[in-house]
Amino acid sequence: MAKTILTDVRLFAVGADLTGNSNKVELSGEFEEKDTTNYGSAGWKEVLAGLGSAEINGEGQWEAGDATKVDDASWAQLGGLGPWTVCPTAATVGALAYLTRALRCSYTFLGEVGEVAPWQAKATSHWPLVRGQIAHPPGTARTATGTGTALQLGAVAAGQRMYAGLHVLSAAGTTPSITCRVESDDNAGFSSPTTRLTFAAATAPSGEPLRTDGTAITDNYWRAAWTISGTSPSFMFALSLGIR
Repeated sequence: MAKTILTDVRLFAVGADLTGNSNKVELSGEFEEKDTTNYGSAGWKEVLAGLGSAEINGEGQWEAGDATKVDDASWAQLGGLGPWTVCPTAATVGALAYLTRALRCSYTFLGEVGEVAPWQAKATSHWPLVRGQIAHPPGTARTATGTGTALQLGAVAAGQRMYAGLHVLSAAGTTPSITCRVESDDNAGFSSPTTRLTFAAATAPSGEPLRTDGTAITDNYWRAAWTISGTSPSFMFALSLGIR
């Protein structure tokens, strides 16, 4: 990826797409530095990595009125855990994505008279920060059961996990319901797919993070899949995947 001017950062917080209300997003990851220097260290400091953590900080223009707006979503999520996904340049299938399960730990809003009403928020990781890809784009409406594009994300080694962040951004129709899942296979054609993760059925904007149990998975192709029911249903959702 070439040097980039930030013009299309995408930010998904649980069931809200905050992209259109954000003008600054910062993502950081770190490990505690634990000193292990001793008399055998030849006069040089030695350290080990301690506990890891990540933070997502965002800010932008405040709006309220329904569950997809930054104010409504922030109040609903404050103090709660959910999936967060940040894409540096776009949210198309295969686009670079960073995902985690995070605690919405702060929300600040409003400011000086005469200014565009601002907001600021911070989320702190509850799971590892994972570097992956978008498996389903947020701008494609789904009205029937189907499957997504195959991504060659690689095999999952023993002790690693496949992490997934589902963001159901909108739901329309009469009694609409969508059940998303993550499938894997050893070929791009998915001739014999295996379901690795299944999300809870969603009927409204919401989000859910899932991960595999740490056992090895030799399949190296992955995709999103979904089952939709209801009368004239339509869903918009984003799904991010990554191995760590």
